[in-house]
Amino acid sequence: MTGIILVALGALWSGAVFAEIPPSRQAELMHLLVQDCGSCHGLTRQGGLGPALTRDALNGKAPVMLREVILHGRPGTPMPPWKSFMSAQEADWLVQVLIEGRTDEKH
Repeated sequence: MTGIILVALGALWSGAVFAEIPPSRQAELMHLLVQDCGSCHGLTRQGGLGPALTRDALNGKAPVMLREVILHGRPGTPMPPWKSFMSAQEADWLVQVLIEGRTDEKH
């Protein structure tokens, strides 16, 4: 029963996240994910300088933690903070894209 509730909450969260980001900004964020994040995490997100960002690699990771890493980076590593380039809501959108394993730059 708990699993069903979590799935339902996740669906509501992802729907709310996608509904609030305009399609043009979604395209910009996907481009950033492919090009900028891909320069360290690999263009196919299989890893490189940074760890893999595949659906399997992120399985079980808390979305809030992933958002915080995107926004604030990881001190002492090459992972920069992206908070100057996106809002928390946009970072949540990217987290959802990563968790879903979406790979298209066209949304």
